[in-house]
Amino acid sequence: MELKTARLTVLVDPSKKKAFEALCARQDVTPSQVVRRLIRDYLAHHGVTFVPSGMEQEEELVEKP
Repeated sequence: MELKTARLTVLVDPSKKKAFEALCARQDVTPSQVVRRLIRDYLAHHGVTFVPSGMEQEEELVEKP
């Protein structure tokens, strides 16, 4: 698990935000948890690996060939 965090600001339509937050509440997850999972899945889908912050090495992005 990552030891450090950074803020990501995203602008979305207010009605989408409200629906997203309601769905997250029904599923007993936070919006941040869902966004972090989406980012991990997106990186994996595109073959990008990284070392989580707070681990032995500094965070780095490396594309797989």
